[in-house]
Amino acid sequence: MRVLTAAAVLVLAGCASSPPERFYSLSTGMGLGKGAGAGAGGGADKAEASRTTMAAPAYYIEVPAVTVPQQVARNQLVVSTGAGRVDLLEQERWSAPPAAEIGQALSLAISGELGTIDAFRTPVPEKAPVYRISTNVQRFESAPGQYALIDAVWSLRLVGSTQVLTCRSVAQESVGAGYDELVAGHRRAIARIGADISKAVRTLATGSTPAC
Repeated sequence: MRVLTAAAVLVLAGCASSPPERFYSLSTGMGLGKGAGAGAGGGADKAEASRTTMAAPAYYIEVPAVTVPQQVARNQLVVSTGAGRVDLLEQERWSAPPAAEIGQALSLAISGELGTIDAFRTPVPEKAPVYRISTNVQRFESAPGQYALIDAVWSLRLVGSTQVLTCRSVAQESVGAGYDELVAGHRRAIARIGADISKAVRTLATGSTPAC
């Protein structure tokens, strides 16, 4: 009985000493740069400030599922440690698979920049212009204390049109030590790519021909 009790104590001690898992999101704070919270006041206005209703936009966007390289398509953070070596971090995890994280963050960045709605798989008003944005992330590199890099090929077209613009955006951000800094660097990289795409959407929406 004493042996069993001692074994149980050791198991419990091992569980207690296991480091906790930490979860990160790329979409936190994305899409809030254009007028979010504008006009928010104090007192009785606080309840109203927490609720925002957008007017119908002049056009909509669609951001279908993003693709990412197979080696980073997992919930654990995959980090580069030099000399071609990568580490899989069991305690540092994305809150959703990276493809979903990047897709949501990119959607929020673009819709926030343009003041529109991502209507993917959602009905839109008849004859409303919809711009479809497809994204293939070819590199998603994480080097703690050094840089965060996203290399993406994206295409843009007006739904119903056969004309397609295909471009490539490479965003590399220097980052400080720690995984919070690394994730923040990836958010900045997504914001830069979102700005490239938003510029092209704006140009196309005015009737002009966008360029990379």
